Amino acid sequence: MYVASMEVIHFEKPYPVMGLDFQKLKPAFLDLSDKNERLKEIDLDDDTDFEAFIHAEIKRELGDYGIGGYLENRVIYRRSAHFESDESSRSIHLGVDVWMPSETPVYAPLDGVVHSFGINDNYADYGGTLILQHIGIDGIFWTLYGHISHASLEGLAEGDEFKRGEIVARFGNWDENGNWPSHLHFQVILDLLDNSADFPGVCRTEETEFFKNICPDPMMYL
Repeated sequence: MYVASMEVIHFEKPYPVMGLDFQKLKPAFLDLSDKNERLKEIDLDDDTDFEAFIHAEIKRELGDYGIGGYLENRVIYRRSAHFESDESSRSIHLGVDVWMPSETPVYAPLDGVVHSFGINDNYADYGGTLILQHIGIDGIFWTLYGHISHASLEGLAEGDEFKRGEIVARFGNWDENGNWPSHLHFQVILDLLDNSADFPGVCRTEETEFFKNICPDPMMYL
């Protein structure tokens, strides 16, 4: 198995995944770990309660949208058995989340082709999922877009081309994004580990270093 370098070198500067106007908005950096005492006051099993919490956190920070989560040890995955096993639970977040309204457009950071796509419909899973394949100076890498609308996947085929700055998807609603408040899970992947239409967005604590080496911080693309 090939474990790639943490650094991805491109032929050109990435286009912002959330678009050029996104840079004019004010972010609210959300803490979804057990260090956030306010998170302990809500019922994580209540979807409505959790959505209200996300909106309240963005408002509290006077932000236009919520963002964050890379390598954050999150308690919120306790809301789903999908992240549990007999060995241990998965709680280390491997991408960055952007919390904005459904139908918000998502843009290709670089030229790429559709590697795979699908609907991962476990409770609290990705829901609509798209993986694009790109070519960097050192070889192939991938970007993953989770919690996107099902309509974003209609008419797609593996190998379809997307140009840098072209809309590739839109945020999905509750009923199609794994039962989450509307957001995008964005992740950069240097070794796809033979996965297709899916890839771990959350890992066990003991796996952190391994996944950190193949899923670098994607913030530069946002």
